[in-house]
Amino acid sequence: MKNRLSDLNDHLFAQIERLSDEDLSPEKLEQEGKRAAAIVSLADQVIRNASLKIQAAKILSDHGIDPSKHLIIEDKKP
Repeated sequence: MKNRLSDLNDHLFAQIERLSDEDLSPEKLEQEGKRAAAIVSLADQVIRNASLKIQAAKILSDHGIDPSKHLIIEDKKP
């Protein structure tokens, strides 16, 4: 399982593609709509968490503390 913000972005765009499928039956479209709502809700939480980490890093930096040792730095994708 991947857990990077870039992966979240990939999941969001994949969901947009699923919702854009013109061949979806009304039932499948409703199911994808519910799935999209759940994904958006979770994505909002992930983004809020990342924002909180950035705010904490800024506070540390403002007080002369190097925030890099308190942050998890994402590996770049190969």
